Amino acid sequence: MKKENVGFRIFVIVCAVLVPALFVLNAIQADRYMKVQNEIKALEQKQAALVEENKRLITDISLLSSGERIQKIAEDELGMHKAESEDIVRVEMRRKK
Repeated sequence: MKKENVGFRIFVIVCAVLVPALFVLNAIQADRYMKVQNEIKALEQKQAALVEENKRLITDISLLSSGERIQKIAEDELGMHKAESEDIVRVEMRRKK
């Protein structure tokens, strides 16, 4: 056999092995890509749900901490009232030197 013929045969064999191997690697990479893409989509949906929950909680906090609501609970449920100026006692404390 000639050297050219042997080199060509080796090239053909290497190509015959590498081409299917590259197709398999491409398929594996495509599968990994799809899995990552699905994971990203799930995380984005979870993030959107958390943002909506956060908005709802912020609204609840603002409703629950309104001054009128707190005053109504203090007066109706706790029997409290706003202090009149004669009810206020000021206490001064001086530090010892």
